[in-house]
Amino acid sequence: MEETTTTNVETKFCKECGQKIAAKAVVCPHCGCQVENLDNSAAGAAPQIVINNSNSNENANVNATPAVTGNAKNKWVAFLLCFLLGAFGAHKFYEGKIGMGIIYLLTGGLCGIGVIVDLIMILLKPNPYYC
Repeated sequence: MEETTTTNVETKFCKECGQKIAAKAVVCPHCGCQVENLDNSAAGAAPQIVINNSNSNENANVNATPAVTGNAKNKWVAFLLCFLLGAFGAHKFYEGKIGMGIIYLLTGGLCGIGVIVDLIMILLKPNPYYC
């Protein structure tokens, strides 16, 4: 014996095809047409949109050369002074580093190791360099 159950589902009719559909349906499952508004708010009411654009940024980038402190020194003059008179600190005096020049003068260019390091460092500098 077959039992038939009836469910009390509220229904309505599609406005396009006339088929019976669920009352809460937004799109008809038979024809695919939209039968209700997707928005639950009142029809025709525009949503409230607030735009607060108070951008007051200013571009501070200036395509100018930065202020260079110190005097321009020629790389090759410093290299020759270091190579020839490095033990006496001549290249340090040329760069304006009087204290290091005196230390080089008293220690023989930091026992020669300081002169070798300075030769390499001078070669890696741009020409002219600032110190």
